[in-house]
Amino acid sequence: MNTAGASAPAADLPPATGAWREGDPPGRRQWHRPAGPLPLEAGGRLPHAEVAFETWGRLAADGSNAVLVLHALTGDSHVAGPAGPGHPTPGWWEGLVGPGRALDTDRWFVVAPNVLGGCQGSTGPASLRPDGRRWAGSFPRLTQRDQVLAEAGLADALGIERWALVVGGSMGGMRALEWAVSRPRRVAALLLLACPAVASGDQIAWASAQVHAIRADPHWRGGDYHDAGAGLGPHAGLGVARRIAHITYRGAREFDARFGHRPQVGEDPWLGGRYQVESYLDHQAGKLVRRFDAASYVVLAEAMNAHDIGRGRGGTRAALGRVTARTLVAGVDSDRLYPLSQQQELAAGIPSADGVRVIGSPWGHDGFLIETGQVAALVRELLDGVRDPAGVAAGLG
Repeated sequence: MNTAGASAPAADLPPATGAWREGDPPGRRQWHRPAGPLPLEAGGRLPHAEVAFETWGRLAADGSNAVLVLHALTGDSHVAGPAGPGHPTPGWWEGLVGPGRALDTDRWFVVAPNVLGGCQGSTGPASLRPDGRRWAGSFPRLTQRDQVLAEAGLADALGIERWALVVGGSMGGMRALEWAVSRPRRVAALLLLACPAVASGDQIAWASAQVHAIRADPHWRGGDYHDAGAGLGPHAGLGVARRIAHITYRGAREFDARFGHRPQVGEDPWLGGRYQVESYLDHQAGKLVRRFDAASYVVLAEAMNAHDIGRGRGGTRAALGRVTARTLVAGVDSDRLYPLSQQQELAAGIPSADGVRVIGSPWGHDGFLIETGQVAALVRELLDGVRDPAGVAAGLG
């Protein structure tokens, strides 16, 4: 990964932030811009809480065919579609959304917001405050409850009283769960993928190390780096955070089978070269620093650490008991970050859940993104069971 090497051509250096900013091509994005401030769980208010989002399909007249798709930590609203102006990467669930696919856009109206605190169009650290300066390191701490409150405002603006399905994995699964617990009447069906009821000590530890890596970068500057020149953002710290995270996202079996002890082609680890697995992690880090924002990474990682569905609700079991949506809970058999035991806790506590569906995959936690065929089968199972009061499939009545 090229960070801020003085000898590198300016064109090769990543910008200080990979965040989308005003003046960049909008791509497929739309915006919900509420008139008033957003109250925050920890106190205070966010003066502007704009939510960028994308949609596919057409909303039925009665609003009954809407599906909410919630992304993970470094995802965004671009669930489907090619990379292009305004969208640095192709859709992250491309095989799931479109005509004839599990989320059939001839039948369903699919909505995907960029999470509040993110960096691809929604209000976050790279956004401007009312005084015209960037939020930067002064951006307030958020929780999933704050993020879902902002998403509920989007749903209201779109005229969606009840989602036919809310689906999310990892961080997106945390928000999907929050939707179903805090607003049970607004969720008909729920798909929770590779996520917990509460962040564990192990998960907090991994995320904390990533946050410390970013804040230790000399270019962090307390989070006030967004308008620095190319190569002058906290790229080294964000790159280390990505390396740490990616190790937890993938499985040991994959790393051993794919890379083993082999050196990178043309390099000798004994002479300062890299092993193949190191080269792979370097590649992942280099890609992220060009499309993401370090301060958003910190805000979202800390929100994930704060995830506790039972906080102030009488504990986990009492909170899960609020869910009325038809629910499927699924985990990945090789996931070492969000192990199946956490999905078993969810399934045991949600009255309408029918055990845990196991996604078989060698890819670890990322299996929920990669094994689209298995995820598609779960989506179809849930949507086939969604009926309106007249007994007609939602969106077709």
